[in-house]
Amino acid sequence: MAVWKCDKCGFTKESRCKPRKCPECGEAGTFVKEGAEAKSSAKGGCRKCK
Repeated sequence: MAVWKCDKCGFTKESRCKPRKCPECGEAGTFVKEGAEAKSSAKGGCRKCK
């Protein structure tokens, strides 16, 4: 599992796949992976969701 954060409003969500749309502010494509894993996997998400 990864922690994803919305760059616009700061909402965080724990999920295996990168969320497409923020449920808090409604913006699409604003999630970035947080933590040490973010540096090794910039795109994030799973094969199923890409």
